[in-house]
Amino acid sequence: MSTAEPDRTDDPHQDRGPQPGPEAGPGALRRRIEQASLPVLELLARLPVWLPFLLLLVLILGGGFIGGTVGWVLVGVAMFFVAWLLYLSWPRLTGVERLMRVAVLLLFLAVTVVQLVPRG
Repeated sequence: MSTAEPDRTDDPHQDRGPQPGPEAGPGALRRRIEQASLPVLELLARLPVWLPFLLLLVLILGGGFIGGTVGWVLVGVAMFFVAWLLYLSWPRLTGVERLMRVAVLLLFLAVTVVQLVPRG
């Protein structure tokens, strides 16, 4: 007589989690955006790793120091870039990665709003 538990993998009534249906893939809009983004992503992949980060840093710092409309535009371009990358990578990110990227995007948004509101 065996004391081992029975093998439950053959149980047809066992819950195996959600099964992907016919519409489990990305939607038409996401596919179009991914296809349109592919040439830019390939260009970014060929650049040195530090260069896109440096350009993003220059946009943010330049926008913060210049201020006014030009500063708003520079920070807005950086915010758009981060939002675009967030959209493309969202399905592949873990919860913590999503949270960090949304936090960075909100920081850019806060800097953009500060640039828009006149001082004084």
